[in-house]
Amino acid sequence: MNNIWESHAAQLMDLINNNKETQVHMFLEQLMLFPFDVQDKIIEDISHLKRCNRGTVAKIIHHYSMPELR
Repeated sequence: MNNIWESHAAQLMDLINNNKETQVHMFLEQLMLFPFDVQDKIIEDISHLKRCNRGTVAKIIHHYSMPELR
């Protein structure tokens, strides 16, 4: 996974682990430009991980940052 995604994942995990919900939303919205509904999906996916690490979180962020081609 790209180093940029892993860096974002590390920051996001730090905020989540410290129960900083407002900052999580601000990070996803302002720094990564995700709309609020997508933020909730990302947080939901991360919360269901059995094992949370930078690589898995980076994959989730990457998944939601790439628009699906139809």
